[in-house]
Amino acid sequence: MKTIKSLRATLARSAVAVGVALATQAAWAVNSLPGGPAVNQLDLHPPVTRIAAEQQWLHWFMLVICTVIFIGVFGVMFYSIIKHRKSRGAKAANFHESTTVEIVWTIVPLLIVIAMALPATKVVVAMKDTSAADLTIKATGYQWKWGYDYLKGEGEGIAFLSTLDAAQREMSNSGHPPPTDDYLLKVDNPLVVPVDTKVRIITTANDVIHAWMVPSLGVKQDAIPGFVRDTWFRAEKTGDFYGQCAELCGKEHAYMPIHVKVLSKADYSAWADDRKKAMAAAADDPAKVWKLEDLVARGEKVYAANCAACHQPNGKGAGPIKPLDGSPVVLDAEKAKQLSVVLNGQNNGTMPAWKQLSDTEIAAVVTFTKNHWSNKTGQVVQPADVLAARK
Repeated sequence: MKTIKSLRATLARSAVAVGVALATQAAWAVNSLPGGPAVNQLDLHPPVTRIAAEQQWLHWFMLVICTVIFIGVFGVMFYSIIKHRKSRGAKAANFHESTTVEIVWTIVPLLIVIAMALPATKVVVAMKDTSAADLTIKATGYQWKWGYDYLKGEGEGIAFLSTLDAAQREMSNSGHPPPTDDYLLKVDNPLVVPVDTKVRIITTANDVIHAWMVPSLGVKQDAIPGFVRDTWFRAEKTGDFYGQCAELCGKEHAYMPIHVKVLSKADYSAWADDRKKAMAAAADDPAKVWKLEDLVARGEKVYAANCAACHQPNGKGAGPIKPLDGSPVVLDAEKAKQLSVVLNGQNNGTMPAWKQLSDTEIAAVVTFTKNHWSNKTGQVVQPADVLAARK
């Protein structure tokens, strides 16, 4: 009797535990993200380009063909096993070859392959046709962010870096991120393009192989150091669409999202004008001599956007990432040593090169590291010093 009561108590506690677990899971549930992943998603992302729609159709077309073949082959196999089993008195036929069977099992697979290859080839050829683009943008992969340069078309000359939103990185670092629909997909500067416009994306990389992928747009293209590849898309509706680097590119691979914002043509024109005005206003005179406090203030922002993810906000680093607080290179009075590391990287890309930053930004962040935490050197690095180090 005691054993039965003990068993009942154990089952009751287990039921309560399962209920709590389910309730906790429900509390942590998030909503589907329009233009991004969906809850319990089984199909591909809803397409917003013609190419993505064709890819989805091909996906189901191939799945149907494979399912029919699977059912047909295994159906015949199990029928033969059951119908002609020995227990029913069936006797194995004794024959050596059949020309008819050989012709059938050659012709039928050939026809199936042709039926699959024709529509697939049509889509692949269309995917590779990047000619006559209205807007050309270069996407450069860095460890671990994307750089965008508008090369041709409306907005030509615009350039910026797109980095994971700092608040989301802090959420991840906490180990207990709250339920967030766009978790690890929000960036500080999304890629902005106009609707119903052929956008050519040229991909390359600064350090290791990355891959630019946005499922709703039907694009995925490797970004390889020293090589230039390209792809294209034409969004048929406005909205926000999300993707990620699809190539394992290092320890921060999960923190390299892609956010494409598709605007109406009028809104895009307004955005491009505003962006150019902002760039012009923020443009710095490389010959300007900055005060220490001004460089430190600006360097703090540059550090938070580009360096804190690896070196930590406290400058202590982590694992193979060297600390900046108390670093001999940072404390050294010879500015060229730290500038060389920032401009060229080191340790086979563990510390990436940051040549894409402006002379003023590099001068500011180096000055910041030399005069923050326990580093109180009083040293100042001017944009002119960075310009000289680039040569």
